[in-house]
Amino acid sequence: MKSFLLTGAIAVAATLFAAPQSIEVKDHEPSLLPPGNWKLAWHDEFDGTELDRTKWDYRLAMMGERHPAWTDKGVHLDGKGNVVFTIVTEDGCPRSSQLQTGYNFMDEPVHQVNFCGDPLFWKIGKLKKSLFTHTYGYYEVRCRLQQHPEAWWTAFWLQSPVIGSSLDPAESGAEIDIMECFKSGNIDSHNVFTAGYGVDSKRASCGGKDGLDPEEFHRFGVLWDENGYTFYVDGVEDGHIPQYVSKRPEFILISTEIKGYRKSDRKAVPIAGELVGKDDFVVDYVRVFDRQ
Repeated sequence: MKSFLLTGAIAVAATLFAAPQSIEVKDHEPSLLPPGNWKLAWHDEFDGTELDRTKWDYRLAMMGERHPAWTDKGVHLDGKGNVVFTIVTEDGCPRSSQLQTGYNFMDEPVHQVNFCGDPLFWKIGKLKKSLFTHTYGYYEVRCRLQQHPEAWWTAFWLQSPVIGSSLDPAESGAEIDIMECFKSGNIDSHNVFTAGYGVDSKRASCGGKDGLDPEEFHRFGVLWDENGYTFYVDGVEDGHIPQYVSKRPEFILISTEIKGYRKSDRKAVPIAGELVGKDDFVVDYVRVFDRQ
């Protein structure tokens, strides 16, 4: 019996600490995935010189209002297989961009159109059809983080188009924060939010990583399945969240945001204006894999 238990413990340990497997993508950097058989379900390698607008749109509004920090400028392909985010100035204000493959039903600004002559109206803006949503799988980005520690932050995450429309995450989905960098070289804890962003909001967190070389590219991923969310940094497991499991197709976001705009005065931190064109966030690829 003791021998059997020991063998079982060794097997479990081997599973937990198994080395990541390298998955080749022709003419591009490989992915680092957990053990298993995988197939590529969706990806963008950012080849060429123009952003593929059949895959990505700009996020400009949040919760019914145009966001003062976001713009559809400051994103370009460098011709070397990367998409590059930079700080730009519009109307004298520093701004940056967010890319998304889908839409949250709460985001678009509200248009007050009466319904059948009734003075009541649906307090939701124009609904849009998502470009890409997906359920379960391994989601991965390879990127080089921003350099400046105080001006702006970057993220790679998933969101349900109908988050907050019910209390059940299986039904209405979640926000899944795979990578958030608020300080150069440091990755904040991985988070899962469900039940929206109001009084019913719930959150679970795990992991986080300090001391990453901001001069190098790093891989950040999540394995999302019926058992929850397992997060990875450079192919190494960095925490697991077993609750709030979404069964809803979700969309992908690559986001940047100037710090300061979410404070009461809605103004950017002063240092951001000094970094226009002087700092960047570079993404090599975004990939989604399914188990075979």
